[in-house]
Parts: sequence; C-alpha cells; structure tokens
Amino acid sequence: MRAALLGTGRRTPPVAVRPGQSPAAALLDAAAVSTVRRRAALRPAPAGERPAPAPADPRPAPPPAARRRLALLLADRGPGSEGRRGTDPDLTELLPQWLAAAGAHGYRAPEALLPALLDAARARTDLRAAVLALAGPRGRWLARLNDDWKFALRGTAGPLALPDGGAPEAVRRQWEEGLFAERVALLTAVRRRDPQAGLALLAATWATERAEDRMLFLDCLGEALTASDEPFLEQALSDRSRTVRATAAALLSALPGSALAARMAERSLACVRLARPDAESRVPGGPAPGGPDPGSPEVIAVDPPRACDAGMRRDGVTERPPSGRGERAWWLGQLVEATPLDRWSGHLGGRTPAEIVALPVADGRRTELHDAWCRAAVRQRDAAWARALLGSPGDPEQAAAELAPAGSSRDLTKLLTVLPGDERACWVAEFIAVHGLSDAFRMLGVCAVPWSEPLGRAVIDALDIARDAGSYPWSFSGVMGLAERCLDPAAAGRLELLTAATEEPEGASPGSGGYWSEAFQRLVGTLRLRATLHAELAGEPS
Repeated sequence: MRAALLGTGRRTPPVAVRPGQSPAAALLDAAAVSTVRRRAALRPAPAGERPAPAPADPRPAPPPAARRRLALLLADRGPGSEGRRGTDPDLTELLPQWLAAAGAHGYRAPEALLPALLDAARARTDLRAAVLALAGPRGRWLARLNDDWKFALRGTAGPLALPDGGAPEAVRRQWEEGLFAERVALLTAVRRRDPQAGLALLAATWATERAEDRMLFLDCLGEALTASDEPFLEQALSDRSRTVRATAAALLSALPGSALAARMAERSLACVRLARPDAESRVPGGPAPGGPDPGSPEVIAVDPPRACDAGMRRDGVTERPPSGRGERAWWLGQLVEATPLDRWSGHLGGRTPAEIVALPVADGRRTELHDAWCRAAVRQRDAAWARALLGSPGDPEQAAAELAPAGSSRDLTKLLTVLPGDERACWVAEFIAVHGLSDAFRMLGVCAVPWSEPLGRAVIDALDIARDAGSYPWSFSGVMGLAERCLDPAAAGRLELLTAATEEPEGASPGSGGYWSEAFQRLVGTLRLRATLHAELAGEPS
C-alpha cells in the first residue's frame, strides 16, 4: 500500500519482480491478481474434496421454448406491481403459474436455471413449495453447497423429505437430533406416509417436549387425523399447557365418533330444544296465559349453560370470553361448535340441515347459534350444513348483510371451502351478480383456477358495470390482479371489447377512464401470455 501511495521510486514494493519487469508493473500485476481473488470471494487454499455428483432426476426437461420463458420470468424478479399503471403484464405474477403448470406436466427444473430458481424461492416464500418440487433431488444437492439455500433442505415435499428413503433408524435420529423446523417437516412427512408411525414418533418424546413445541407438533396430526389418534389426544386434554389442551380438543371435535364429541353433544343438546312460543305473546282470546300455544309454529329455544365446570374446561372450553361477549353465549358457542352436526337432525324433529337453519330462534339468539354451526361445518367439512348456512346468494331479498349479520363472527369464505369446487364457483358467481365485487374478493381467492366460465363471466360483467358507473377504479385493483392470475385465457377475446377508452360519466373519479382502459389492456395481455406459456409447456408450436 505504501509503495502504491509513495511510488516505487521511493519505496520498494513487497512483490516479486520478474526479470525485465519494472517494479511498478510488478505492483500493478499483484494488485490485479488480488482484485480477481477478492471478487471470486476465495482465499488461496489447498483444493478441497470434490463434491459427489448430483443424483439423477428421471423426469423430462421442459421444451426449449418453455425453458427460455422461465429464464425471462426469473430475470424479471423485481418488486410487485400492485397499484402500477401501464399495459405490460406483470411477469412476477406469472412465475408461480409457470411453476405450477410445469409441475402438472411432470417436468424437472432446467439444470442451468436451478441457481436462479433457488434464489427466487429464497426471496419469495410463496414459491418455495413449487420450486422445491420442480428442483427435485438435484436442487437439494445444490442447496447443500450454498448456505443461502438451506431452506431447501427443510422442505416438506412429501416422502422426499424423509432421510435415507424413510429408513427407521435415520428417521429416529433426525427426530431426536434435528432442528425444530426439521422435526416439524419430518413429522408431517411421516404422517403423510404412515399416520401410526408418525404418532409413535411423537409419543416417544412427548414428555420431554416444550409446551409451545407440543402444540405445533399436535397441529401436524391434523393433516392425517384418524380414529386411532383419539387415545393420545384424550391424554393431551390433561396437559399442563392450556394451548396444548385447546389444540387437542379441537382435533378431537373433528373426529365425530370421539368420546369428546359425544360429551360436547350431550351438553349442547341439553341447551338447545324445540319449543312453541308462550301464549302470553298471542292476541287476546288465545290459550291461557303462560302456556305454549299448540297452534303456533315451532321455534328453537336456547338456554346456554349457567357455569363452565371442570369437565368443560378439560374438554377445551375457554372459560373467559373475549371483550364484548357474554359468558353463557361464549360457552354455548364452543359446545355447539364441537358437537357432531349429524346429531342435530334427530334432536330437532328429524329435520334436514336446511329445515333446521330455517327455523326461528327465540330470544334473539339466532346469530350466535348459526355462527357456531358455521364453525362446526368448517371443522367437520360438512357440505350439507355449509350449503344450508350459506343459503342462496342469488335471492335479491337476501342481502349480503343477512348472510353475515351485524355482530356475527361467521366466515363465509371458510364455509365456501367446504363445498365442492364447481358448486363453490357457481355460488360465488351468483353472489357477484347480485351483490357486486365489494364483498367477493376473499371468496374469489378460494375458487379453483382457472375460474369456471360462469364465474369468469360474472367477474367481467361486474368490472364492466363498475367502469360504466364511474366507480373509483383503484378500489378494484385487487380483483384485477386476481383476474390476471385466475381468469381462463379464453376470456381474452371478450375482454378485448373493454380495452377502448370511454368517456368518464359525470361525477366519476378523475382519470378513471384511462385507468380502466389500461387495466383491461394489461388483463388481455396477461391472459394471452398465459395461453402462450401453457402452449410452450405442452410443446405446441408457436
């Protein structure tokens, strides 16, 4: 450094000077070599052991055009485009679709693009599952050579996550010695392959696990829950941790034949019964005051529990309600939620779920009772009850507020996930046709991709109506983003008619006409690019 500052004429450089070479040239050569070494991020050292060759991946590689498309998508991994203006498609949102489509074709990742794929998955956690599935064994081999890609070694992509092909000794060793994230991944993978083996793995170390770890390990049992898990979960009801007890109770209530479900049913059925209104509410001339009127229609009478006893607490009932909720209503909701739904038909006069939901509920307790039934339908995946509780969205008299009344905790989107895919899409399409898009964003997110033709048509019609009405355009940017990812590419032809700029109606948001035109142009361009993407993966000529 001093020789470089003072000059080689005043200070001899500490480098070897070759014959015929000036000290200044030798110093510059040494600086050049040092720069190359620094840029390579390597220090001179003895050569290390050569890594073992990458394992073979028998899956076919994507067609050349599809490989070139993936390279373009990976090269455009900038920030998201929410709120953007312009007509160019957002390539960052097309990358997940390319990965999903390539996986459906059974392709492996192109070897030359594995580093870029792993970098993309490191930056975007939503890509990891698809990237790891596509990268396969070669991706995991490469990840071992770079600490930045360690996440790839903790993946939960089914049987591939098992060490040594699932050898019992290797599984036991990783379960006892692995990091917590690795153990969760291992337990999930073992449960997918053999639920009983996964339960035995957890039971072997259960007594020594921390409370927060026990709760998360219990969550892993939910994916492949079976009746044989009941004894272990019943034992967990006596755990010293409240969160562990609550998790065990939730899992047991998802087993309709469990002893806990029977206990909860006994409690809740005692609180809910059929009755007829008292004659006091009738006009003069009716039956004697204070008695039921045999001519009046039956209603559901609700008498919530008056105390939360030790048995209820052990079975997962939380004693203290959240702010703003009454104790008795809070306890009742938890009991009804954990009761097998098939018990209500016999208890309420042999009625179907739709007939039960249609019954009036006395004393203003309809919302809390129906909310609990909604949670039970989601937990037990009961389509008949979900269908009855959702009702008909196409009925103009059934306003959106009636589907989720004030003070209600029900989640219509979760209820929709219980319905079969085609029925779910038709329900959302009818909902949008009657109520518009303002309350439909989350519902659209649980519909199968690409959207069915009726659903896609309903979304396009609603966007067209919003544009013509001069609605504030940026409030629909989320739906537009979903449409770019989820609409069937065949809808591009119809959308082409909406790309022309229109006159802004009186009172419209300034600039809304131009925004709508750009948004529809971008939507059309994205759909056509998606169609090209799928054709390239299928090996079709351009």
